[in-house]
Amino acid sequence: MNQGALSAVLPFIIASYHYDYITAAMLVTLSNIFGSLVQLVFGHLADKKNKPYIMALGVLLAGGRMALTGLISHFYGLCLAVIIGGIGVAMFHPQAAQLVSLSSDQNKQGKGVSIFSFGGKIGSTLGPILSSSSIMLFGMKGTLIFLLPSFIFGTISSLFLKDFKELGEQRVAEEKSDDNQKNMGQDQWGVFIKLCITVFGHSIITNGMSTFLALYFIQNLHQNESFGNMALSLYFAIGAIAALIGGSLADRFGYQKIITISFVIFFLSLIIFTMTSHIFFAMMMLVPLAIAESLSYNPMVVLGQQYLPHHTGFASGVTLRLAVSVGVILCPALGLIGDYQGLSMTLYTIAGIALISLLVSLTLPKVDIEK
Repeated sequence: MNQGALSAVLPFIIASYHYDYITAAMLVTLSNIFGSLVQLVFGHLADKKNKPYIMALGVLLAGGRMALTGLISHFYGLCLAVIIGGIGVAMFHPQAAQLVSLSSDQNKQGKGVSIFSFGGKIGSTLGPILSSSSIMLFGMKGTLIFLLPSFIFGTISSLFLKDFKELGEQRVAEEKSDDNQKNMGQDQWGVFIKLCITVFGHSIITNGMSTFLALYFIQNLHQNESFGNMALSLYFAIGAIAALIGGSLADRFGYQKIITISFVIFFLSLIIFTMTSHIFFAMMMLVPLAIAESLSYNPMVVLGQQYLPHHTGFASGVTLRLAVSVGVILCPALGLIGDYQGLSMTLYTIAGIALISLLVSLTLPKVDIEK
């Protein structure tokens, strides 16, 4: 909720504090950059020491950030607030993802990550709704409402801290056993770097589609703004459902196979989508596009943990957070292509990135886990 709300608050910040678009966008960039870098640190710490209370503390900081954005008008104060919030988000993800791995059956890790990711998608959807409605009702001070869900989460999670800690201690004990050391295998850093290429490519694809899909319907397919936003909402809804089932499919058929098939379908679907000028056919192509884009993400998160069995927190930090920032940072380059070559070329560029990710995914080895 806190992540999804920050971008939604920007128009109100611009209107209330008279900032320009570039200045306002810097707030999101700062949050992503600082959060991504710090998340690697917290991922490393999660591998060294299980500290489940960090999850609750992280969400409290993220909620505090959102609360302060409506109370602070000074730019540098807002920068400090969003940086603190970014650190809070960074504290949450590695420890939470590691907990998902700990509590999931060895043969159903994809399903566990899918449920975890689906919860995040719901929160990202609710965040803008909560921020917009509260500000419209109470003015900028309405952002204080974000303290409420953060406090509720912290209270509820504190009831399970003992269970979380026991799960962590159990994992440590298992890792120290000689038999489990053999089963877990060694960290495969070279293969993990290859996986990162596909993850970063997927992040650019996700940010590119969310940024330019509605604009493409408006400018190239000559639809109005409401229709473009409706198409984007449909794309998100289909993707959320696909993400929920994607992990289970990967558990059954193999993580690498689902990742590769997803990139194949996405690449071909986007080429066809960009070539058509028929609005009905373009809407139909949103289905395979959204499904393919969402199916591959959760298997990549699980695969990262499997490639680095002794550094699952670090792997989660890279795949869950750092990848998002890569997409956010490089997305303006896609906009530059659109400015000079048109949005069709932007989508063809996204298809090219999908092709590169597809080729790299073919080199990813399968991980054999002891049943």
